[in-house]
Amino acid sequence: MRVKVACVGGGPAGLYLSILLKLQDPSHDITVHERNAEGSTYGWGVTYWRPLLDRLHAHDPDSARALAEHSVSWTEGVARVRDLTTRHPGDEGFGIGRHRLLDILATRARSLGVHVEYEREVDAAAPPPGADLVVASDGVHSALRGRHADRFGTEIREGRNHYIWLGTTKVFDAFTFAFVETDHGWIWAYGYGFGPDHSTCVVECAPETFTGLGLDRADEAEGLALLEKLFADTLDGHALIGRSPADGSSPWLHFRTLTNRTWHHGNLVLLGDAAHTTHYSIGAGTTLALEDAIELAGALREHTALPDALAHYERARKQALLPLQSAARYSAQWYENLPRYIRLPPEHMFALLGQRHSPLLPHVPPQLYYRLDRAAGQLDSLRRLKRWLGPRLARTVQARSLTSRK
Repeated sequence: MRVKVACVGGGPAGLYLSILLKLQDPSHDITVHERNAEGSTYGWGVTYWRPLLDRLHAHDPDSARALAEHSVSWTEGVARVRDLTTRHPGDEGFGIGRHRLLDILATRARSLGVHVEYEREVDAAAPPPGADLVVASDGVHSALRGRHADRFGTEIREGRNHYIWLGTTKVFDAFTFAFVETDHGWIWAYGYGFGPDHSTCVVECAPETFTGLGLDRADEAEGLALLEKLFADTLDGHALIGRSPADGSSPWLHFRTLTNRTWHHGNLVLLGDAAHTTHYSIGAGTTLALEDAIELAGALREHTALPDALAHYERARKQALLPLQSAARYSAQWYENLPRYIRLPPEHMFALLGQRHSPLLPHVPPQLYYRLDRAAGQLDSLRRLKRWLGPRLARTVQARSLTSRK
């Protein structure tokens, strides 16, 4: 059955959904409305991992091949604390420039007959007329979702730490963590390559460090110069590159964790960051957006009635998101409580950095957790106990949190 779909927002989620729907039925009338000019985008590079690439190959080999061709990859992680550096093997990860990713998806969508319209602002009070389905893929600040925030049950929680998204000409050959001690506390960076000559560098610190270093008062040039000095060893003398917001606001942000009680209202459905966000420290934002698109396209294929399709999509994705949202929450808390771990022996601190997603870690003394984790890696019975305790403790903590908010 031919349907008319309007995707509001030309990010990865909306573009990939349009591709999948056209592949399912070329007769579908699909338009992607993007308010910004073609080629203009925020951010630097995005990350994803091998399982996502394999899944994309299964759904659309053409766009997956183009994505892989223009990505850089790594199989190791590097952690630096003061003058100590350690390198360790990890999962196969990939980085690609956000601009390149969007260009690949838009080109593929157009080749299939999708109408991709740039500089097209959609009025939240008057969505595109005649559409059977309106997809809000317009990000965390979604105007379409905001107009019906009460119906969606939108909640936004702001994180404690400050962070800034930067580029650099230093090309990291592994996913890199760097921790620097200052007179005002610790400041740290996550770095990863996304092309032959650039990397992304996200810098984060606690509020007292932010103000103590004067980053709250520094202009862009002064701030970049200070960060380049602090991370000189990690950057090997390369420059950091900023991108000031067009509205003149500070480029430093607090991460906003967004959730919604429901993801659809009438013929309007939320996709990607419009529906949910997970802390950048687990590197899952782009992956979750594309997986949302895959699930929604599948639900629309399997269910002829739109309410049934949207209900199925919401149930499936909420269930899939539970462990990732938990991991993101605990990862963010690990960094917010960095002093608890930074003084440990280096090999212990690096091990717990890799275990930061665990719901047990905040409730067990770090040294004891380290010894238990090493033992659990050798004894199957302890491994099973850890797997059994983790989800139960997470549910208990979540229940107490919900009770305390009432």
